[in-house]
Amino acid sequence: MATVSPARPQTKTDSVTGAAPRPARTVDETGLSFLFLVELLTKTLFLRGQLSLAELSDHLKLSVGVLEPLLAFMRTERLCEVSRSSETETATAYNLTELGRLRAEDFLQKSQYAGAAPVSLQSYIDQVREQSIANMTVTREKIAQAFDGIIIKEQILRQFGGAMNSGRAIFVYGPAGSGKTFISEHLVGLLSGDVAIPHAIVVDNEVIQVFDPLIHLPVAGEDLPASALDRRRAHDMRWVVCHRPVVRTGGELTLSMLDLDFDASARFYQAPPQVKANNGLLIIDDLGRQLAPAMSVMNRWIVPLDRRVDYLALHTGKKFMIPFDVIIVFSSNMPPKELADEAFLRRLGYKIFVGQLDEDEYRAIAAQVCKEFSIPYSESGVDHLLREHHYKEGRPLFACIPRDIFGQVRDLARYEGVAPELTPELLDWAWGNYYARDFK
Repeated sequence: MATVSPARPQTKTDSVTGAAPRPARTVDETGLSFLFLVELLTKTLFLRGQLSLAELSDHLKLSVGVLEPLLAFMRTERLCEVSRSSETETATAYNLTELGRLRAEDFLQKSQYAGAAPVSLQSYIDQVREQSIANMTVTREKIAQAFDGIIIKEQILRQFGGAMNSGRAIFVYGPAGSGKTFISEHLVGLLSGDVAIPHAIVVDNEVIQVFDPLIHLPVAGEDLPASALDRRRAHDMRWVVCHRPVVRTGGELTLSMLDLDFDASARFYQAPPQVKANNGLLIIDDLGRQLAPAMSVMNRWIVPLDRRVDYLALHTGKKFMIPFDVIIVFSSNMPPKELADEAFLRRLGYKIFVGQLDEDEYRAIAAQVCKEFSIPYSESGVDHLLREHHYKEGRPLFACIPRDIFGQVRDLARYEGVAPELTPELLDWAWGNYYARDFK
């Protein structure tokens, strides 16, 4: 399952990259068919019962100008009735008739989706292009801010800076424990600008949910309840203004996860992770550890990387094009040539190697970890770790080791009820736990 890395709050210097569309005032302006909206409205009244015009507007994210002709049609067809009248137009309540309930049951057989009204595929395509990740610029100052306090080689920072400005795929590789995943997840700090994410899109009258609260983080105020009747709202409430999304998936990734996820009982779809990541970042960690062969996983991205579009298929067999506006980050412990051929590797704009640290970097990370874990820093303790273990045993200086070793020192100190210290005895004990021993 895809997960999300926490997005940093937007700063005052961040620009709004993609303004959400203006509210639809008429049925035609929604980009949806009249009968599709009648079905959605009927299902909503069936599932939620009597609702006022204001409540319908809030739920469906549609304006009164859109809802009034729909409700008038439903009343003419005897699908709904006014169950409570009020001098205030928006307080008038509506309920389904017996015929309306029968029709709703038929509509629910086709699809049980009864949430916010979707947007058209063309509207989604236009919006993704308007707020493209290519519009974002990464500067040396942004890199310095995002990686402030993190021990990382200047050469690697320059590579990531250039790579993020390219908008192309990034391949990060190196041995396990070198910090590839940690660095990749900090790329979220380089994202700037807000983007509009639709609750759902509709393709051939099939609904595909796009907005995911676990991935899409609304900007301040967007996550508060708001009425589509509120005229202070300048944008179409079918869209949620969010920070640029970041989606992370790893060894659990399967090829089927990259297709539309059709719920056979609910009869509507969930968008795949690359669609939820549009206008943002998609991190594929542990590449080569998936159940599918690495070459198959890599080949799945040939068309999206080349043409910046992806092709998805409905369960009916209908195929359609959707934007692929994503900076995709592949992270792997395996050598690139074991994962893909040279022709594919050329499609990856940047190949960034993350290896072991030098001794000064190792000591700096050790000092940071000591401060975080409230362990007194000991130069002699780090000397012992380097001399008696790393150098004698030929173990490389990976960024993860001080945190893992000192974490065990802290764990034992808690068990013993004493203050943690970087003594040779405790460091030897922790090292012995950390590396497995050969046996016969």
